[in-house]
Amino acid sequence: MGECPVDIIEAMQSRKSIRGYKPTPVPQEVLRNILDAATRAPSADNAQPWEIAVVAGEALDRIGEGNMAMFKSGAPRYPETIVQPYGGVYRRRQVEVAGDIFRLMGIPREDGEKRMEWMQRGLRFFDAPAGFIIYTEKSLEVPYPLIDIGGLVQSICLAALHYDLGTCAHDQGIMFPEVVRKVLGIPQSKRFIMCVAIGYPDWDFPANKLRSRRESIDNITTWYGFD
Repeated sequence: MGECPVDIIEAMQSRKSIRGYKPTPVPQEVLRNILDAATRAPSADNAQPWEIAVVAGEALDRIGEGNMAMFKSGAPRYPETIVQPYGGVYRRRQVEVAGDIFRLMGIPREDGEKRMEWMQRGLRFFDAPAGFIIYTEKSLEVPYPLIDIGGLVQSICLAALHYDLGTCAHDQGIMFPEVVRKVLGIPQSKRFIMCVAIGYPDWDFPANKLRSRRESIDNITTWYGFD
């Protein structure tokens, strides 16, 4: 299967966010198989506090078009999961990866228009042929479902590698929740948490050459009870 990793450690080491895709559709059976494996992810007391919308074709196009229209109108973005902005070393890492992507894409720091165009790709699920939208009940108090859903998202990204598929976990696709609700008919009682773009990677797309930096284990780990 092409570049498919042979074991779980290799899969975890080789996984990367894919931001450019071939237009080739992903078979529904493959997407089902990925979810069948990924939903074995651990959750607190097996609560499984997630629901998943799988979108492709016209539905995905309509979400992308609706997001773009809202963005261009100047409408405020209002993600339903409020995450406090990072500062310090965490913000530095975010800035570093953005700079690495822009360099690969040939987007200068001062080119605000191209940077804005790049940001809009996320509203279109990075032009992937399919995507997952993961949501939960609003009655479940955040942050508890977020921990479990994080494990589900990682499992989706790893399972996709078995089928030579790439993924990008993001929240841009749900920045305008009412667009998604209108297209998919998902009720107000649900809270959108995360999206995952999925498709066959276009390895000629410059941003896909990125291998994002990781902090040294020595800088983030303290060992206890070892000689």
